[in-house]
Amino acid sequence: MVDEDALLPVGDELAEVLLDLAVPHEDINELVRIARRLEGDPEAGGLLEESVRALVRDIGEVGFQPEMPAVSEGLGGAAAVRRLFPVLVLLAALPHTRAYHDERAVPADIARRTLADLGRHLAIHRRRYGNAGLLDPRWLWRHFRGELYQVGRLQFQRDRLGKRTGEAVRAAGLPLGPGDACLSIHIPDFRGPLTPQACDASLALAKDFFALHYPEETYRVAVCHSWLLDPQLEKYLPEESNIVRFQRRFRTPYRETEADDRLPVFFVFGDPDLPVEALLQRTAVERAVAGHLLAGEHWYRGHGWFEL
Repeated sequence: MVDEDALLPVGDELAEVLLDLAVPHEDINELVRIARRLEGDPEAGGLLEESVRALVRDIGEVGFQPEMPAVSEGLGGAAAVRRLFPVLVLLAALPHTRAYHDERAVPADIARRTLADLGRHLAIHRRRYGNAGLLDPRWLWRHFRGELYQVGRLQFQRDRLGKRTGEAVRAAGLPLGPGDACLSIHIPDFRGPLTPQACDASLALAKDFFALHYPEETYRVAVCHSWLLDPQLEKYLPEESNIVRFQRRFRTPYRETEADDRLPVFFVFGDPDLPVEALLQRTAVERAVAGHLLAGEHWYRGHGWFEL
């Protein structure tokens, strides 16, 4: 059992936890200072406990959306406290996450690499804004609630088929449809090339992982919703490129009709607000994304699925 009122570690203990979570070294001292600052703050302590309880409620349940309490503008007396409070919530929830992983017998290496995504997201925030923070704290809730795991090169989220993808899967002859279980694939940055060999190994590991640690759940299909599945990329990248070969794993359930140019600009260049004229064109992917936009064209999120 985990103490429901377990508080955030501080000082040397917190620094070691942050290192284990791959938190960038330049962010560690600030997080340690803020945690110590809030140690004797009753308002912050109460809010932290309430937030952790909300985050870990029904931990492991697929699709559960925690209702987090609001954070006041003046919390802790500094803007940095408000900016980093979502990180502190995740850190305080860590004992609950680890207890859940232990209950499911999740291997230590998979648990460690899954939760180390916190450090990657802090690095992404620093790349864009120059300071510590999280662009989307809600995304990391999945990691700390046992919904998403880093298994090899790819991340796999325990998920449900949406309406259009589920209907496409059913039309293909599988006994599945909207609302049925699926594994949603995510492709994290800063993890090396997306080679076919790495993807094959990741998929094989994931099939074994979920069969062993979630035996009551059956996953027959994988899905992916990503700008990397926009078929227009094939016009710019060679057939043997990792991205094109990744695309060809999937069947397309439907085409997106609403453009989203910000998505590839964010993932490739780090800032979705960069003007098109300022985009660097050093790599094949950078040239593809920038050249397409400079030609007045648009990018779309792609959708795909395949049978496991």
